[in-house]
Amino acid sequence: MATEVKVPTLGESVTEASIGELLKNVGDSVAVDEPIVSLETDKVAVEAPSPIAGVIKEFKVAVGDTVEVGAVLAVIEEGGAGAAPSSEPKAEAPDAGVEKAAPAQAKEATGSDASQTLSPAVRRAVLEHGVDPSTIKGTGKDGRLTKEDVIAAAKAKGDSPAPAPAPASSAPAPAASGERREERVKMTRMRQTIAKRLKGAQDNAALLTTFNDVDMSAVMEARGKYKDMFAKKHDIRLGFMGFFAKAACLALKDVPAVNAYIEGDEIVYHDYVDISVAVSAPNGLVVPVIRDAQDKGFARIEKDIADFGKRAKEGTLTMEDMKGGTFTISNGGVFGSLMSTPIINPPQSAVLGLHRIEDRPVVVDGEIVIRPMMYIALSYDHRLIDGREAVTALKIIKEAIEDPTRMLIDL
Repeated sequence: MATEVKVPTLGESVTEASIGELLKNVGDSVAVDEPIVSLETDKVAVEAPSPIAGVIKEFKVAVGDTVEVGAVLAVIEEGGAGAAPSSEPKAEAPDAGVEKAAPAQAKEATGSDASQTLSPAVRRAVLEHGVDPSTIKGTGKDGRLTKEDVIAAAKAKGDSPAPAPAPASSAPAPAASGERREERVKMTRMRQTIAKRLKGAQDNAALLTTFNDVDMSAVMEARGKYKDMFAKKHDIRLGFMGFFAKAACLALKDVPAVNAYIEGDEIVYHDYVDISVAVSAPNGLVVPVIRDAQDKGFARIEKDIADFGKRAKEGTLTMEDMKGGTFTISNGGVFGSLMSTPIINPPQSAVLGLHRIEDRPVVVDGEIVIRPMMYIALSYDHRLIDGREAVTALKIIKEAIEDPTRMLIDL
């Protein structure tokens, strides 16, 4: 008996999604609740599981298609475990701009071996770097390979990216030095939404950024002194984000406009702090929320952040994880950024940008000394937040980081 696999409920107010990846091939055996299709919504990736154990008879969709809730994704024939894979090709949009020829290991990876089903991005990376995917341990969902896994393996081998060899032909292959390629890839639904929201923030808000710099000596000393005891007691690493989250809570308590937003002709103030933390995911930047950060200790905040980072990489964050948020912290320093002007996350009115720490000469008590310094930036909606309020909030954060005792005694 054939059973249809349909698009599941995607969350409140979400009615459609894009096909991000087909996780199985036609003819593959699947177990009950085993994911067969990855769906991309505006904010998260959602997997559609098989309702029965059986064999995939056909896919009704291709990668890149837009589907609504309830639409049929695939048809599964009940039973038939171990059936030979069908000669019908996998229903997936071809990769534009990728050479048809590939190294033997890439061919094997994209063939009928269900255990090595690769996404288009991963296949491209395998072809470009010439690595054997069967020798790489995947860190994605259910052990699947990610593009980052392939790149890391290539770097470990010391191989530099090289184009795939040209297919056999009587005509001479063009010189590699003269090759010029273009590739067109449709924007994912998440990337389209990010683009619309950020452009909307520029169009609708009166954006302005104020800067300051922070001496990180006290925080680095505290981390160095207590990190081992902290990790032993709480089973989590003591990072910098916990300090900045708690410092932000102090600033938002003293300057409530920075923790508010505009709704119509009203200003909505919050007596709680829900901090959106910008996290890199394979498909773009996502902002899961640390709820009631004002009531949480360093250990709980660090655990929340670590959990968000892990699930963002695996693609298992949910809509609920990213719902709400009253203030955002974005750490470009992990990528080496020295200074930036972050864009607010609507409907929020402010975002704190963190940057890399570097030793710089500064004047302390009339003497030039070398200190680990970080530039911090606060972008804000000038319609709601005055310059005095923005500068004051950023100064409170600076003072709390330079003297962490303030966070313990609520100064």
